[in-house]
Formats: sequence, structure tokens, C-alpha cells
Amino acid sequence: MKIKKNKVSPRQKMINLMYVLLMAMLALNVSSDVLNGFTLVDESLSRSTANANIQNMALYQNFEESMAQNPEKVGEWYERAQNVRSMSDSLYQLAEHLKIRIAKKADGKNGDYSNLENREDLEAATYVMLAPGSGQGKELYDEITSYRENILGMLTDSVQRKIIEDNFSTEIPRKDISLMKNWQEYHFENMPAIAAVTLLTKLQNDIRYAEGEVLHTLAKNIDLGDVRVNQIRALVIPNSKNVVRGNEFVAQIILAAVDSTQRPEIYIEDEKLDTENGLYTRLCNTTGDYTLDGYMMVNDGSGSTSRYNFSQTYTVVEPTATVSASLMNVLYAGFENPISISVPGVPANRISASIAKGKGTLKSDRKGGYIVVPTQIGEELKIEVTATNEEGRRQSMGQYAFRVRQLPDPTPFIEYNDKDGNRQRYRGGKPFAKQSLMGTKGIVAAIDDGLLNINFEVKSFDIVFFDNMGNAIPRKSDGALFSAAQKDMIRNLQRGKRFYISNVKAVGPDKVERQLPTSLEVIIN
Repeated sequence: MKIKKNKVSPRQKMINLMYVLLMAMLALNVSSDVLNGFTLVDESLSRSTANANIQNMALYQNFEESMAQNPEKVGEWYERAQNVRSMSDSLYQLAEHLKIRIAKKADGKNGDYSNLENREDLEAATYVMLAPGSGQGKELYDEITSYRENILGMLTDSVQRKIIEDNFSTEIPRKDISLMKNWQEYHFENMPAIAAVTLLTKLQNDIRYAEGEVLHTLAKNIDLGDVRVNQIRALVIPNSKNVVRGNEFVAQIILAAVDSTQRPEIYIEDEKLDTENGLYTRLCNTTGDYTLDGYMMVNDGSGSTSRYNFSQTYTVVEPTATVSASLMNVLYAGFENPISISVPGVPANRISASIAKGKGTLKSDRKGGYIVVPTQIGEELKIEVTATNEEGRRQSMGQYAFRVRQLPDPTPFIEYNDKDGNRQRYRGGKPFAKQSLMGTKGIVAAIDDGLLNINFEVKSFDIVFFDNMGNAIPRKSDGALFSAAQKDMIRNLQRGKRFYISNVKAVGPDKVERQLPTSLEVIIN
């Protein structure tokens, strides 16, 4: 059934419009009860902040006293506490400054944020925080973000971190993202002055809370590094359990929790060790496994003597080294071959290597490895490895031979960007988009077999086209680039047509020019 609509008179339309305007004005008029509520919350937060500040000051005082008593132990944590105080006071004072500005903007130059008269003022907070050029909302956002990250970096407890992360969150709630406002606009745009002041007071309260949590954590860390001893043990600490024949086995023999006022007596196989610091040395000339057995005799406070046994195994091995090519078990002439050299039990900075003069070059790559460039193809290249022991004596660790070969021929291909902008290599034998082909400048050549990745410089190449009668039409390149004649021929090719890139000449890192035996078939798509 068709619904009959009554015609609305102009007078009724005006009444309806006035009603809508009245409702809008009522919505903008914040009630005095709400404003009073903000005032009560602000006063409560201020009292809570003051109490937290008193507790924090007591913690700072404890740090001061502990620092005076034991600066070596407390120094690190004292400095961190002072850093926390500086960060917290800086952000706290910024919030205080903003509260004062808002009060003066709302009530005049004598405005007091603790006794606002124009609490409902909607322009004061907007001006102070968002005014072009002078608004400090972005500054507050940046300071809160920096403070949050620094404070979280000092806490490990997950509950503490979650509370502080929530307190200083600068994210817009998901339900309000559609408002298209940044953090400062969301919190301060058209916000009643008392509400903005209360929000800043809450920030100050959160600052003192976070400050206190970090100070408690730092205070606990002062004693965290203290060692608690509940037993006494004799220990042997060798410099290395593996000793190269001809070198010395060196070990530190100590008593854990030893009294510094008396030295224990050390016996090795019932023979007293004549040493003041417990350093034991034995020359090792025979390979094999050995055990260092002995005991300590210690006088306790009652005058009696206690015995503590110890035992430590070690191994003496033949001089040896490991030399391996990082790429494969051969070296390529004229190419910078990366190799690694290691000697068991010897750090890299005490290992050196060399090759015979005239055979090439060998140098450190400054990353713990070496770069060797052989010059003579078909011959063996011997690498001599030496190591320096802790006494500064150099010892040969052996020679290691590698076969030297010429770099293999590279493969020609065309590099292009796909639709996602990723670099691709066209190797022929399948359709190639004409648009992508026309966007390339020429061809490249490289050894790219999953093991080697070596680029070559293309010097020249030919392209062979075919006319409708099947006649070959060769065209020369412009170095590594397509020549104008080649570009014109490619531009006129129809879909499904093909041409061949051949007679590619390229030069590799070995400076040897070669003509590649392979050709590249290109099919136009």
C-alpha cells in the first residue's frame, strides 16, 4: 500500500531546524557536575603524585648513602638512577609548564590551574597544544615516546613493562581511528581546560610511578652481583686444554673463596709447587692425553689444615692447521679467491700465511679470512701456514697445496625488472615480453651457478634476425649495449618471432678476453 506523506509547512520546517540547533548547543554545553568531577580527579591525582614523589626522594637518598659507603659497587646503578631522575623531571616539568599555559589562556595572566575559573573553556587547550607555530602538542608526544622507550629499556619484569607501556601509550584507540586525528589532536582539540589539566596531571602521576618502579629495580641490582659462597673447591684453570707439541701447557690453580690473608700450599704428585700466584707450567714434547693431579693444603681459622684435591685433563696434539677455499677445492687464476685458515687452539690474530714469490698474491680480508690471487694456470699453489705461541715463538703448521685453473666461461643473459620491480635474468628459450626487452640497454654475462657469482664485462655481441624468407640478418652491438640498428630490428618484430644473440666476447676479473661458446635465443611475446 502506498504511504501518503503530509506536506510540511515552512513554519514547521523552521521549528524543526531550531530544535536541531538547540540539541547541538546542549551537547556542547558541559555540565557543571562533569566539570566538578574533573576537578576532584585532578586533586586526587595531585595528592597521589606528591606521595609517590616522597617515596622516590627516599630511594634517591638511599642511593646517595650507598654511593658514599661503596662507590665502586654502587657507582653504575647510582649513575643510572640519576639519569632516571633527569628524564623524569624533564617530562614532569614540561607537563607542569603546559598546565600553567592552559590556565593563563583560560583565565588570563593570573590564571591558576589548581583553581580554574573558566573550567569549561574549549579554546585554551586547543591553542596551547595545537596552535600553528607555537603549539606544544607534538613536543609532548615526542617526549612521552622517548621517555617510554628509555624507561622500558631499564625494566625486565613483564608486568611492570605492560603497565608502563599502557600508561605512556601514544596510540589512538581502534574505535576512534576513523576520526583521522593524531595523538595530540585526539586528546586536546576542543577539550575543556579542566579536562586537559587533569590529563596532564595524570601524566605527571604516571611519571612518578614509572620513576619509582625503575628505582626499585636499580636498588635490587646493587646486590645482584654479590657472590654467595657455600663451599670451597680447588680449581685448575688451563689456558688451553689442547697443546701443540713443542709448546707449553699453562694452567692457573686456585682455591675458590680463598682468604687473601693466607696462601694455600699446592702439591703436584706429592711435590710442593713453588709459586706465589698458583701458575703452573709444563713443557709438552710428546703427543697424547695427560692428567694434572694434585691437592691443596689450607689452614682454617681454628688452626687445623684441610686438604682439597684437584684433577685436570689436557691433550697434546701434533702441529696442524686447516686451510680451505671458501668457494670450492680449487683456486682460479686472476680471481680474488676467499680462503679461511685456522689452527686449533690458536687465535686468528696469531696465525699468518704466505705463498711463494711469483705465484700470486695473498692478503688478509680484515674479516678473519684471506684473499689469494694465483697467476699461473695449471700449477699447484702452496700456502705456508705459521702460528705464534704466547711466548712469541713462531712455528710452522704445514704447507697446503691447491690446483690453479682458469675461470670457466660465463653465461650471457638479459637483466630486466619484473612488474614488482624485482631484478630478473632472462636466459632464453621462453617468451620474453617485448615491453621488458625494449626497456633493457643490452646484455650482461656472469658465472652464476649457485656456487660462484662472478660478473664479466661484455665487449661485443652479434644479433642474428631472420626475414620472412628465412634469410639471416646479422647486426653488431655497441659494446655491451644494443646498437640502434639492433633496437630498430627488435622494435619491428611481431609476437612469436625470435632472434639469436651470439659471438659474445667478454672479459672477467682475470683480464682474459674470451668468446662465449653459447648463444641466447630470444622469443618475442
